[in-house]
Formats: sequence, structure tokens, C-alpha cells
Amino acid sequence: MSTPPLAGIISYPVTPFAPATGGVDLVALRRLVGDLVAAGSHAVAPLGSTGESAYLRETEWDAVCETTLQTVAGRVPTLVGVSHWSTETTVRRARVAARHGATAIMVLAQTYWKLTEAELERHFATVAAATDLPVMLYNNPGTSGIDLLPETVVALARKIPNLTMVKESSGDVTRFRALRELSEGTLSVYNGSNPVALEAFRAGAAGWCTAAPCLLPRWPLALYAAVREGTAERADALLAAQLPFLRFIVGHGLPRAVKAGLELLGRPAGPPRPPLLPLPAEETARLGELLDGLGSHPLLDPPETGAAALAG
Repeated sequence: MSTPPLAGIISYPVTPFAPATGGVDLVALRRLVGDLVAAGSHAVAPLGSTGESAYLRETEWDAVCETTLQTVAGRVPTLVGVSHWSTETTVRRARVAARHGATAIMVLAQTYWKLTEAELERHFATVAAATDLPVMLYNNPGTSGIDLLPETVVALARKIPNLTMVKESSGDVTRFRALRELSEGTLSVYNGSNPVALEAFRAGAAGWCTAAPCLLPRWPLALYAAVREGTAERADALLAAQLPFLRFIVGHGLPRAVKAGLELLGRPAGPPRPPLLPLPAEETARLGELLDGLGSHPLLDPPETGAAALAG
């Protein structure tokens, strides 16, 4: 099996908006992306659902893509979410990402009408053929309404040569091993469900796709380090400590929760874009308690000696 282009903690930035105008705040975006790289993220993945890509105009999408990749400047790999309702626009986005130097692209079956198997295959194949970049298929039945089973994913990968990765966000841990076994190790599998991060790594996931590093980067990085080192008890304790925080940001919607957290940390990224509303005051207070607790936590024993923290 070849070495995957992405591994470890793949950090998903929000897209900052200026409160006064509602437009994309590229200065804040540069700061956030720069912080994620400096904190030790193994890759940066703009324009996913965390980045509110569904609510961006195409000119805004292009600006976020270009600004993020320029800021990363090749220091770590980049994974650009190019999904759109239409194949035409998804292809256009893939080509923009390639032109600006993305390492890989990610494609979700973002649909209104439920697509047939033939339609899904044509969509993914057309997007994959638009560039030479490796493609990550994103399975997120909770947001797309389509659940791509391991058998379906592997069948697609056999027909699409540069479809070499899959981000599995169903929360079903058995799928990580199934995807690897059915593909005979040719597919690299990534976890997109925060609460099962440790189980996913133990089932062979190559990386963890998460927005958590926007707020507390040391914790995901420490968990990954513990997995790599084979310190099982430490890994269990690290996950248990951060699990309430991980469940909170997912349960309250990543753009709302992450932006509220950034505001609390003095690194504002503006409000989410309508129809999304900011996190209510009571929930924001609870998030503050979780951040305070983890931000001041010594990261268990032995102390963390890796990436610098953005908070705490």
C-alpha cells in the first residue's frame, strides 16, 4: 500500500465573516489558518461543512481557497472540499483548488434529489477526472442524506483511479476495517466523527478530520501521538478528558460552536452566516467552561511536549 498523502490530525478551519458587512474576512482567515499550522496540524482542510461552504458565493469560495492555500504555503498538506449540488460547479471548484496548489480534494454527495447509483458514479468520476489530484470521497449520511456503504465506496474506487481516500462520518466504527479489507488496503480511511476518534485509529484510520484544533489543538495532537506511541492507557484518558468538548461542538453545530469558542478565546471569526444563528448565551457559557477546563489541563501525565498550544 502506498503512503497516503494525508495522515494524522487534519484540521478544518471555519470561514470567518466580518460582523459589519457579512462578507468573508480574509485577514481573520489568514490568522486562523496560520495558527492551525503553527500549532502542529498535520494538514489543513478548508471549505468543508465547518467552513460553511454551502453558504458561499463562488467568488467567496475562490477567495477562501486561494487565501488558505497561500497561507499554508506548502508547509503541510491541504485538502480542499469542492462539493456542490451540481457536477459542473464541483468540477470548477476542483480545478480552482488544483490551480492554487491543493494536495487533494474532498467530494461529498451533496444532493437534493436522491441520486441513483449510476448518477453517483458519473458525478464522482467526472469530478475525479477534472484534475490529477488524489480524491477523498466523503460519506456523511447525516448531512447529505446518502449513506455510501463500504461495498459501494470500494466499487467506486475500483473504477476511479485517483479516488484513493474516504472520509467516513457515519460513526460506525466497523466500517473503517471493512473499507480497508474490502479494498485490500488500497483505500486510505479517515475518521470524520469526533466521538469515535480513538476507536477509528485503532481500526486503522489514517487520520482524524476535525474542527477541534481551531479551539484546543493540543488535545487531538496528543491523542494521535499516544496512538502512534502505543500508550493505550494514555490514549484512553486523553479521549475521555476531551469527549464532552468534542460531543458539545458536534451536537451544537460546528460553525456555531467553533465561532463562539474563538470569540471566547479572543480570536473572533464573526458570526455564522444565515440561516445559521450564533450559539445562544447559555450554551456559550457551557462551552466556556469546557474550554477553561481543557485549556488549563496539564494534558495528563506525562506532560505534553509536542506542538505549541493556541489556548491554555
